[in-house]
Amino acid sequence: MTESSSPPLADLLHAAVTTVGGTERPGQTAMAQAVAEAIDDSSHLLVQAGTGTGKSLGYLVPALAHGERVVVATATLALQRQLVERDLPRTVEALHPLLRRRPEFAMLKGRSNYLCLHRLHEGVPQEDADEASLFDPFEAATPTSKLGKDLLRLRDWSDETETGDRDDLSPGVSDRAWSQVSVTSRECLGASKCAYGAECFAEAARERAKLADVVVTNHALLAIDAIEGAPVLPSHEVLIVDEAHELVSRVTGVASGELTPGQVNRAVRRAAKLVNEQAADALQTASEGFERLMELALPGRLEKIPEDLGYVLMALRDAARTVISALGATRDASVKDEDAIRKQALGSVENIHQVAERIVEGSEYDVVWYERHDRFGASLRVAPLSVSGLLREKLFEDRSVVLTSATLKLGGDFNGVAASLGLAPESPQDPEGGEETAPRWQGLDVGSPFDYSKQGILYVAKHLAQPGREGSRADMLDELAELVEAAGGRTLGLFSSMRAAQAAAEELRGRLDTPILLQGEETLGELIRAFAADARTCLFGTLSLWQGVDVPGPSCQLVVMDRVPFPRPDDPLMSARQKAVEEAGGNGFMAVAATHAALLMAQGAGRLVRASDDRGIVAVLDPRVERARYGSFLRKSMPDFWYTTDRNQVRRSLAAIDAAAKTQGA
Repeated sequence: MTESSSPPLADLLHAAVTTVGGTERPGQTAMAQAVAEAIDDSSHLLVQAGTGTGKSLGYLVPALAHGERVVVATATLALQRQLVERDLPRTVEALHPLLRRRPEFAMLKGRSNYLCLHRLHEGVPQEDADEASLFDPFEAATPTSKLGKDLLRLRDWSDETETGDRDDLSPGVSDRAWSQVSVTSRECLGASKCAYGAECFAEAARERAKLADVVVTNHALLAIDAIEGAPVLPSHEVLIVDEAHELVSRVTGVASGELTPGQVNRAVRRAAKLVNEQAADALQTASEGFERLMELALPGRLEKIPEDLGYVLMALRDAARTVISALGATRDASVKDEDAIRKQALGSVENIHQVAERIVEGSEYDVVWYERHDRFGASLRVAPLSVSGLLREKLFEDRSVVLTSATLKLGGDFNGVAASLGLAPESPQDPEGGEETAPRWQGLDVGSPFDYSKQGILYVAKHLAQPGREGSRADMLDELAELVEAAGGRTLGLFSSMRAAQAAAEELRGRLDTPILLQGEETLGELIRAFAADARTCLFGTLSLWQGVDVPGPSCQLVVMDRVPFPRPDDPLMSARQKAVEEAGGNGFMAVAATHAALLMAQGAGRLVRASDDRGIVAVLDPRVERARYGSFLRKSMPDFWYTTDRNQVRRSLAAIDAAAKTQGA
């Protein structure tokens, strides 16, 4: 890959848009130009590009013209597939005559996303057997069972697939079945030690990525590459992060750790037959002490590690360290394929050691807390208080980074999102060439092709009572029923909790003839398809619906938010972050809680207008958006809809939209 002089960017963009389909938009042109400039001067760029802007081409065209390797990281599988299966092939073909080269592209995911031929042919480490061994899941599963059928499909598919990528398997299989034929990076033997290394699908994907001009990956793998110090992505000059509003959350997840009694017990079972009795007994004893302690654990943050927990964790840490040494020092030639069994055990014990040691060390930059689930029991968790410093150091130092999303401006500017990413407010540089206080960056809002003020209304029901922490909201349910009835169905209900969504669905099913679909009663994909297919239907749900629904047209003409989606007051990580901002002299509520809510509300409001002929209303059934001082911040974070608090006006508008849709046969 050598950089060569390229034709004018405008010509390249025009060729790409013409080939991919659609029309060139001013926002797309402005974005492409800004991305090209950021790449050329090695700076960083935040681009807010609304739905329908064509932002994929807005960054792909200047990236391909650049001539050096570019990594594109996205949050969702849908966008990864769109890039690799549609946008990139068409764009490469369109630009080939102008660039006089054909850029290569490849997708790269975490190792567990690829079929493992060693697992497939040699079996899975058996944890509960009397001796450490491998067992064949294909023999153990009943051919008529769901698991058995899935495994047989996987075996047949292994001879057909070129990628081994789980997402290329259609229809899919259960997580349980896939776990029998895949490995994590900790469990992998490594290509040089594995009998199937030369044929390995994961290794082949890495090799393709090394040769590609554009590598499409996900936020989690990007975080692992940046944080863990073991490069999994090929070297690159330019990083483009799409769906960048998700990045902080994904990086936090990768940088977090967890210990559960079940997890520790599995590590004990995996290691017990591979190490000496003394080492195994010490880990077993520490495991039992941890389990006894967790039975009494109450949910909440641990600002200081209790003495009894500290002793238990030190015992776990020390016992795990001894087992790790023993696993590396002993071998048993009588055990078939011992390396696979040993590697799985080692991965489990290393994780126990790392998390226990991290919590014992008690960094002021970590938050530690207990969680308790009805189904899974208690867990001990640790997460970074902030990932901004981590991102600033690991993400922005040696490459140009472009971050883009439909929601990066909150409250009217980029500063909140930029701060969470480790970037200071705009223009913090010393023009005389002195020491820079933060990486150079700029923010750009390229707008949207939609006329939000004419296509949509933002309605806040200011007459309702302020929602409390608990209890039914009878006035809110009355308002919701009236709005849904006026809209003739066509409603996406976004709720701040599953309990609230269930209560609303139950109430409206009893009041109205309108079909109400509820998240959890069917797969999300099936629910969205049913919602889109029948304009009279409503769909109610929680978090994944705030961001994951793309239904243009008359099926979604009313989007309802039951309340401002602040984080739970007892959320240990969010409350710790808020407290830290306040102790530093800032406004913790605005920096953490209000910003979290604004991002979700911006995403939720974005479900309404997905095409140029869409019309509808976003209704927020929480008077605080009008009455509270932070209300204007929340409103500014959403699309620029025409704003009203007039309930009668909204009902008339919904009736008119419903009548127009009926006239058109929807």
